[in-house]
Amino acid sequence: MTLIKEFTKGLIKENPVFVMALGLCPTLAVTTSVENAIGMGLAATFVLVSSNIIISLIKNLIPNKIRIPAYIVVIASFVTIVDMVMEAYLPALHKNLGLFIPLIVVNCIILGRAEAFAGKNKLLPSIFDGFGMGFGFTLALIIIGAIRELLGVGELLGFSIMPASYKPMLVAILAPGAFLVMGLLMGLMNLKKKD
Repeated sequence: MTLIKEFTKGLIKENPVFVMALGLCPTLAVTTSVENAIGMGLAATFVLVSSNIIISLIKNLIPNKIRIPAYIVVIASFVTIVDMVMEAYLPALHKNLGLFIPLIVVNCIILGRAEAFAGKNKLLPSIFDGFGMGFGFTLALIIIGAIRELLGVGELLGFSIMPASYKPMLVAILAPGAFLVMGLLMGLMNLKKKD
C-alpha cells in the first residue's frame, strides 16, 4: 500500500508543477504543444527514475560532504544519455526542446527527489517515487501544452480541433500565455484543495 502511496503522491497531492511549483522553467518554455510536453515529460521521468535507482543504491557509499555533487554527476550521466538518444532518434523533437534537455540536470524536481527521497530510502520506494513524480510532471506538462496548443493554433498533436472559423489566440503560445494558463491551473488546484 505504501508503494502505491509513493506513486500517487506525485500525481495530485504533491504534483511537482501545480502544487510544489518546481521545474517551472521547462514547464513554461516547452509547453507550446502537446508533443513537446510529452517529450520533455518522458525525458525528465527517465532521468528521475534512473537517478533515483542509482542514488538509492549508492547512498551509503557517498561521503556526506560530496553528496550533492555526486548526485549531480549521476543525474548528468542520465541526461547525457537522454540527449544523445533523442538527438539520434527524434531529431525534430530534440531541436524543439533545444537547451531544455541539458537543463534537466539542474531541474529542481530531480535533484530535490534525489536529496529528499532517494538518498534516504530503499530501492523500491525510490523507483515508485520517481515514476510518480515523473508522471505528475508529465501530466502537468501535457495539460498545459494541450490548453496552449488548442487555444494558440486550434490543434492538438497536429490534428485540427477547432472549427475553420476559429481565430487562434497567439498569446496562448507565447510566454504570457504560459504564465496565464499555469496560473489559472494552479489556482484551480488550490481551490480544489480548499474543499
